[in-house]
Amino acid sequence: MKNILIILCLTSSFAYAQTEDEKVIREIYDQALKNGHSYEMLEVLTKRIGARLSGTPEAAAAVEYTKQEMNRLAFDQVFLQEVMVPRWTRGNVEKATIISENRGSIEIKTTTLGNSVGTGIGGIVSQVIEVKDFDELKTLGESGVKGKIVFFNRPFDRGMVNVFGAYSGAVNQRGSGASEAAKLGAIGVVVRSMAVNSDDYPHTGSLRYQEGVPQIPAVAISTNDADLLSALIKKESATKFFFETHAVQEEDVLSHNVIGELKGKKGNSFIAVGGHLDSWDVGEGAHDDGSGCVQSIEALRILKAIGYTPNNTL
Repeated sequence: MKNILIILCLTSSFAYAQTEDEKVIREIYDQALKNGHSYEMLEVLTKRIGARLSGTPEAAAAVEYTKQEMNRLAFDQVFLQEVMVPRWTRGNVEKATIISENRGSIEIKTTTLGNSVGTGIGGIVSQVIEVKDFDELKTLGESGVKGKIVFFNRPFDRGMVNVFGAYSGAVNQRGSGASEAAKLGAIGVVVRSMAVNSDDYPHTGSLRYQEGVPQIPAVAISTNDADLLSALIKKESATKFFFETHAVQEEDVLSHNVIGELKGKKGNSFIAVGGHLDSWDVGEGAHDDGSGCVQSIEALRILKAIGYTPNNTL
């Protein structure tokens, strides 16, 4: 009989707890759906401030705006944390041409990869060789790579349900391709854009140079142009590629992380949510990552608006 009574008490307590949780969750939904502020904040970041390349006045404006917004929403504490950030400029000229034996010169769109060095005036031109991964590159060796432009053309795995998993499976060629190619004497790198769809828009993104390895210029081309270049290389082994860029890596500059807090019951027990305020210069940074920033602010705003005190400081 005692066992039965204990079970009944546990069941009753569990049902009550669920009711309380459901009540809070309903209040969160109502506040988000009826009084949400995410889109308004995102509109300021993307339309009024715009692209927020690290180290630029626009990036500084984003810091000031989000600080003011958190103060306006009366978060329990708002402060800036100093941080040194890279200052890279793209330059005004980005040109690319496929040089085909049979079709002549084919001008295509290109975009310099973030943190890449530029080619300088006149650009570079050489035979272009296609590889799918670093193993294939190493198989070619210095004799097959030296003095050439390497074209990394590994597409997303379309069979993956998790598209970000497909991205992760392809992105190392953009991040490390320039250094891996430079180790074997390549003079430049072309990368297939990190996108699952077929279109004519090249995507920028970061590369990371390895210390002690020559820094060579790198650009991205669209998925459609990558398919075109690949087809020409298969037909014409002497296909060449030309590109000209004027990117420059400058000295790091001072910026700030913007931190807002909603105090929890446990004091010094924290849960962190956030996003990065900076964005690439060729877009507005709505998805990458303005939305992550405004959703993080909105999460605290909603809990504060419904009068909910979390266990942990957020």
